[in-house]
Parts: sequence; C-alpha cells; structure tokens
Amino acid sequence: MHIYRTHTCGQLRKEQVGENVRLSGWVHRKRDHGNLLFIDLRDHYGITQCVVDTSSAVFDTLEKVRLESVIKIDGKVVKRDDETINAKLPTGEIEVDVSGVEILSAADVLPIQVGEEYENPEELRLKYRYIDLRREKLHQNMVLRSKLVSYFRKKMTELGFLEYQTPILTASSPEGARDFLVPSRLHPGEFYALPQAPQQFKQLLMVAGFDKYFQIAPCFRDEDSRADRSPGEFYQMDFEMSFVTQEEIFAVLEEVLTGAFTEFADGRKVYGTPFPRIPFRESMLKYGTDKPDLRNPLIISDVTEAFVGSGFGIFAGAIEKGAVVRAIPAPGAAEKPRSWFDKLNDWARENGQGGLGYIIFSEEGPKGPIAKNLDADRIQKIQEACGLKAGDAVFFVCGKEKQAAKFSGLVRTNIGEQLDLLEKDCFKLCLIVDFPMFELNEETNQVEFSHNPFSMPQGGLEALNTKDPLDILAYQYDVVCNGIEITSGAIRNHEPEIMYKAFAIAGYGPEVVEQKFGGMLNAFKFGAPPHGGAAPGVDRIVMMLADEPNIREVILFPLNQQAQDLMMQAPAGVSEKQLRELHIQIKLPPKLAEKKEA
Repeated sequence: MHIYRTHTCGQLRKEQVGENVRLSGWVHRKRDHGNLLFIDLRDHYGITQCVVDTSSAVFDTLEKVRLESVIKIDGKVVKRDDETINAKLPTGEIEVDVSGVEILSAADVLPIQVGEEYENPEELRLKYRYIDLRREKLHQNMVLRSKLVSYFRKKMTELGFLEYQTPILTASSPEGARDFLVPSRLHPGEFYALPQAPQQFKQLLMVAGFDKYFQIAPCFRDEDSRADRSPGEFYQMDFEMSFVTQEEIFAVLEEVLTGAFTEFADGRKVYGTPFPRIPFRESMLKYGTDKPDLRNPLIISDVTEAFVGSGFGIFAGAIEKGAVVRAIPAPGAAEKPRSWFDKLNDWARENGQGGLGYIIFSEEGPKGPIAKNLDADRIQKIQEACGLKAGDAVFFVCGKEKQAAKFSGLVRTNIGEQLDLLEKDCFKLCLIVDFPMFELNEETNQVEFSHNPFSMPQGGLEALNTKDPLDILAYQYDVVCNGIEITSGAIRNHEPEIMYKAFAIAGYGPEVVEQKFGGMLNAFKFGAPPHGGAAPGVDRIVMMLADEPNIREVILFPLNQQAQDLMMQAPAGVSEKQLRELHIQIKLPPKLAEKKEA
C-alpha cells in the first residue's frame, strides 16, 4: 500500500464499497454526534467523509486533532444510509470507517477560517494566503486559471504560433505607466526596468523572421490598484504575427477568445464571432466609454440640435460655449416615483455635476422642468432620436464633449442597473477599432499618443504630414467583454521614417527616439515585415469566468491595494551593505525621515 494514499479525497465511489483504503489530507470539518465522530477530510481533489465511533482506539486522537491538521487515515469504504447521502459531494454516497490514523502535521490555532461560510478580513487573508487558498472557491479559481493558460497554449500552438520567452531585465521606456526599476551593480547609477509588456521584443522577433510568436508573459507596471487591475505584475497571452492585416488578427482573437469563454462558460451564453466592430468615436457617443457593456441595451443619443436656441437657457447658453447635450433613455421609468428621479439628481451632484435633467413621457404628454421650457417640435425630435414612447423617461447630460461622454456613460450604467436591464448570464464581446492616434492633454495643451506609440497610423506618412494630428486614426483595437477591456493590440509601425514623424508630433525629437527605442529602430532599418498583434489579459479573463468582482481573487499571491505583499513583507528595507554594492544612497521624503528618526 502507498505510504500516504491509495485514493484521493475526491475519488471514492460506491463501487469501492468494502475496499480497505488509505487517504491523506487536511481536517476540513469535525462533527461530534455523541457515539460517532465525523471528519471531513479534504485534499486538492475533493472531500471524503470519515467516521469513527467511541469504541475505536483512534477516537481520542481524532477527537483532539485541530482543524486544518494534516492526517493520514486507514479504513474501509462503507455505503451511507439513503437518508444520509450527500448529493452535493461526488463522494457523497460513501464514507470511510476509520481503523487507523497518523497525524502528519498538527495545525496551530488558525488565524483565519477556511470554511466558505466565514468572512475573513482581507488583510489577514493576504497575510495568510497559503491558508486562504485552501478555501474551495479560491482554490477552484486558481485551477480555472491554470486550465485557461493551458487552453491558450494548446490553441495558439494549433494555430501555428510558437512560444518564446522574452527578457525580464530590460530598458526603461515611456509606455504610459511607471516602470519598476532595478539598479545595476556593475554599472553604477544605471538601471534596468522590468518590462511593462514584451512590446519591443516581440516586434524584434518579427524582424528576426519568426512569423508567429506567443507567450504567457509577465508584465510589470507601477500603477494604482483597481478592482480589475492588480498593482505590480499581471499576465497576458501576448502574440504577434508577420505579414498580416488587422482583420487577420481579429480572426485569431475571435477564434481564441470565443473558444476560451465557451470552454469555461459553465452554462453562460457566449455571443460568438464575428465580434461587433465599433469605431472609437461611435462607442464614445453611443455608450459614453470605449469599454461598452453590451449587456446594457441603452443607447446614448446626441440631442444638441434640439436645445440650440431653445427656451431651456442653461443648455442653450452652454451650447453657445461649445457644449453638447447627450440623452440617455430610461424605458419604463415613467412609473417610478418622484423620489427615484430625485435620488438620481443627488447621485449626479455627488459625482460633481449640477444635476440630472429629465423628461417623463406619460400618456398625458411630456412632463418635467425641461419639458416646460421646450416646444413640442423639439421634444418630438428628442423622442424620435431616443426611440421613446409613453411610459418612458429620458435623462440629459450637458457639457464639453469629452466630459459629457464620460458622465453620460456613467448615467447609462446606473440606469441600466437600476432598471435591471442588463442581460444575465452571458458574455458579450466586441472590438473597439479606429482609435485616434493622438489626443490633446487638456492640462498641458500638448499633443500626446492616445493609445500605443508603436502603432501604424491609418494613411501612413502622408496622414502624419497632411492631417490635423487629432484627426489621424490608428490601426489600434481593443476587445471588450461586459464593459471590461480584456485585450489591446495594433498593427505596428515598422517604418523608421513614420516612427520619427509620429514621435515628433508627440513632442519627442529623433535623439529621444534613438535613445529610448534604438534597438527596435535600428532593427527596422535592416528589413522589417509588416506585423501586428494583441495581448489578452489572463487575470481579467479569469476574473470574468470566475465571476469575481476583484482581480485579487484570481491571483495566487497578490499585492494589496497599497502594493504590499503582506505575506512576504515586501517591499522592505535592505542592508547598508546591499545599498553600497549597488552604489545607492537612500534619501527619504522629509516627513517620512522624521517619522523614522522618531
């Protein structure tokens, strides 16, 4: 017999009744029924109920053992009585009558509880993550993650891609987020950077002639935490292809992502290929965001014309100063009480707005403060533009185009949720295309890259030379699922002349381009194929498949919101000897220095 087990804790069935078995695992739960003691024994594979009565020589040992201790038991598989069968467990038709036990590792009193019924504080969950990971839901999340990564590897290999590993120590580059820097011992005062993405290296692989690359790539960005973004590191299924058009990359994304969501949908509906292609500007108008949740059927309309020169002076005056008006429909909301509309007004003010104007369409006609100041023709235009009928309502957002789009998107989300309009148990994916190549920084009034500096502008060099930079579109695209961006990509700029010009428009001289991107730029001068790719985010996709609201629930050992590893106590100070070796002297901010001295 095996020294630790003949079966796993999820393996035994009624077919094994009468067999002598050995199991090893963690004591998940104990139930004392007087003459009988029940132990739920758990391992990676499942749970088996074990039973011992007071006459057994091992009763005292099992009675005293703490939860989460690791034990080995010997016993005989017996069939449960019909009334005690547990249909929720795969092993629920049997139990093991224990005849022998060995404590392999006794557990101390637990700092957190493992049962799913317990709500443990997140700080303790992260500090004792190795215990937290024993919880069934979290454990299964990590199994799901492993299966998804395996699926990606298998699928990409089937499609002719080869997996390569790119460097972790590299050079700093201005890619939008802060770098994590690594000091060089051999080159005093100089630093490596951990890669924000394998962007340059995967493009260099195309220049080197490898044609189809993929990698489950770790990426490092020193950025703030969000529910769908982990500070520090994240993983993406990075890929790149040579001699391809944008549509060919879309075909790969559609096949791989539809397959992934379908494989792990667990009964939920997946809206498959082709993904709707939504231009960036259309997305900002209709949904108020470039990450639209298509489960929400509400469509935002531009109704600026209906208010131009109207009797509603607040909007009419703002329009003269360059504002626009967006309308967000609320089907069936006319029956809501006045308090519902008032609460939405209060919510708008809490979000920095003056309020949230609306019109209610009742059988008797339009109602509300705005309706009183608009003539019938203007109201009819609004009603037709939004597809409204009696019993519906419509809300209005007025402001500069960018701000109006953003807030109307928030209103759309709020109303969709409050009216319970979102389609349930489904994944709706779409492609956002035709991103602007550049955008205007409203604080500095400088033109900046809006998405990815390595993208090919639509129209190439001619567009850069002849068009207003803010009118130039790029071959850039995102895949969005249920309002969350899960993939970003582009057709790359592989021509040095175009790269110099694009970076010049964004304020980078040729010397900066050569210094920051010299490796890739020089490579392009020796023959570079047209190429492009994308990078689906592993963490976010698992988060969606696992139906988890927070990305930390699908990462084995995540940092907390302050980018700290509470378990390993990182970041932490290092010794003076280490600092001397790296030629580094610490200069703390004055307040922190005073605190440390105190």
